[in-house]
Amino acid sequence: MIRNIDTKIITENIKEMCIEANHYLSKDMEKALKKASETEESELGKKILGQLMDNLDIADKEMIPICQDTGMAVIFMEIGQDVHFEGDVLEDAINEGVRLGYTEGYLRKSVVKDPILRENTKDNTPAIIHYSIVAGDQVKITFAPKGFGSENMSRVFMLKPADGIEGVKNAILTAVADAGPNACPPMVVGVGIGGDFEKAAIMAKQALTRNVEEHSAIPYVCDLEKEMLEKINKLGIGPGGLGGRTTALAVNINTYPTHIAGLPVAINICCHVNRHVIRKI
Repeated sequence: MIRNIDTKIITENIKEMCIEANHYLSKDMEKALKKASETEESELGKKILGQLMDNLDIADKEMIPICQDTGMAVIFMEIGQDVHFEGDVLEDAINEGVRLGYTEGYLRKSVVKDPILRENTKDNTPAIIHYSIVAGDQVKITFAPKGFGSENMSRVFMLKPADGIEGVKNAILTAVADAGPNACPPMVVGVGIGGDFEKAAIMAKQALTRNVEEHSAIPYVCDLEKEMLEKINKLGIGPGGLGGRTTALAVNINTYPTHIAGLPVAINICCHVNRHVIRKI
């Protein structure tokens, strides 16, 4: 049975999600920050985490963005194969939602038309959109605005199969150590292992949208997430990069089949403002 959806509904939801994600941190991230503030041993680190919690309260009460970098709009669209869109072209409808969200929400516009010429588009479009077709007649939208302080610290390593899991561990630790204070820790570390060059990077990005209280269902990946979080937090970078045990709040890892000759590993780092909103239509 085909289900018709007017693209105006997509536009309206995207608009609302732009504003929501930039003003309210998701509940899982709030809980992770609160837990970190209770367990952090460094006095300075504890103070910084307390200030980050205060920032969330101020943003909530005064309806101002939780970070001045309101990000480039990254959107994952999971579309049921029984859905038929009516109205505008879907991509146009999505970008219209971003335009409305960032202009009506008075959010900073951070997108330039050309990477070299650098002229601002003045409405934060276009978004970066990833589509996947799934079973059913629903549309799942994940909106994740990404600031570039942490984005610039992200890495892709094209390892050899012989590097194995130890090579993967070294790649993750290298990326985080090199990022240091520049990624505005405490950070969330998204990792993509497998696929090819771009698949690994997309998986790492999508991993950031997973609830930080949840681990991979694959046993060895779950163990790797826990081990990497422990090792990262022993680096001593700490909140704000000023020392302490809370360098990362979570390590989320996604995997995919890959070529016999390769072992791609992507690390996409996000700061403590790991924004994401999910809606189903």
